[in-house]
Amino acid sequence: MKAAGDAALAAIERRLGHDFAERSLLATALTHATAASATRGTYQRLEFLGDRVLGLVVTEMLIAAFPEASEGELSLRLAELVRKETCAEVAAALGLASAIRFGGGKGQRAVLATTNVLGDVCEAVIAAIYLDGGLEAARGFIAAHWQERVKRAALPMRNAKAALQEWAQGRGHGVPTYSIAAKSGPDHEPKFEVEARVDGLGPARGVGRTRRDAEQAAATTLLTREGVWPTRT
Repeated sequence: MKAAGDAALAAIERRLGHDFAERSLLATALTHATAASATRGTYQRLEFLGDRVLGLVVTEMLIAAFPEASEGELSLRLAELVRKETCAEVAAALGLASAIRFGGGKGQRAVLATTNVLGDVCEAVIAAIYLDGGLEAARGFIAAHWQERVKRAALPMRNAKAALQEWAQGRGHGVPTYSIAAKSGPDHEPKFEVEARVDGLGPARGVGRTRRDAEQAAATTLLTREGVWPTRT
């Protein structure tokens, strides 16, 4: 059984492009709280560290890629590149979903293998590489999976809610208001639909995993519809 486990970890190492001197770090990075035991930790502490390592390296990449960008622009780009959804995309591309150790059977795996979990595991793997091989190893892994994202990432425009409020008040429409139009999905991965309203204009809706994200999406929709912001392709 141990040999089979070692073979599985070796296969993951090949996909990650890093040979672990301390393979137990990788095993921990792939262990969910439901599979914890007295001898096996979980990815939670590693995820905390990996989030910081990812932020540092992506910040370095942005500074190099956009030497004329303002702090605000860099902050918006960084937030887009290190969000859970982006990390989950990397984890999915590497086939990490099937490698995560959960307690329970296949039904439990299906329930727990959410975007948040995949994102956390990706960050935990980054931390494992960092602890095993140092910052340069982590930097190499992140560059391999984020460089193209840095290049092709559309510039997140200014804070949409702030921009909408500035525009609306400047034209005498007052302060925009937001209300939840619908909420769906399970508690661990909800989806919000929010409606933005500005006096004298038709309402606009946006969807997001949090109320805040949905409000930003609704504000963006309204700004785009009114021609304040260009349509993004």
